[in-house]
Amino acid sequence: MKAFERYFLAANRWALILLLAAMSIIIFTNVVMRYVTHNSLEWAEEVSRHMMIWLTFLGAGPVLRYGGHIAVENLQDALPRAGGIAIRAVVAALLFAFFGFMVWYGWLYMQRTMFQMTAVTQVPFAYIYSAMLIGGVLLIVHFAFVVRGYVLDRTFAADEHFDANASASL
Repeated sequence: MKAFERYFLAANRWALILLLAAMSIIIFTNVVMRYVTHNSLEWAEEVSRHMMIWLTFLGAGPVLRYGGHIAVENLQDALPRAGGIAIRAVVAALLFAFFGFMVWYGWLYMQRTMFQMTAVTQVPFAYIYSAMLIGGVLLIVHFAFVVRGYVLDRTFAADEHFDANASASL
């Protein structure tokens, strides 16, 4: 299971890296072209905007895995250990329910937008909005890997390359 988790996280990270790199190249190229040739790529803004949507949904899972999302912890801090575990179990159940809702609603939204095309690239909106469905699935999988530690000990995954507390303090 640890090998699958390691490969799963690596694939998610590489997808984020490649998307961010491609988006940066597209935007940089468009800016240079606009100032040098006074013409820009017609599709650059649309494609980079859709890449940002994908980055948001693909990146939410790894951030959740390391405890990087905002959290209000006052109530669980005030309770004894058993009360904190109960609160975190309820939060975990609500998170799984919300992620399941994201998957379900993402699927419905994909079906509704299959025949609507983007303005410039003429790509079905369903491909862009599938980020919500895939992001929800990724959130479920990432949270499933860390939920036991979160509920019992309030711990998340550890990684020498990522410190959620340092990232949150920026």
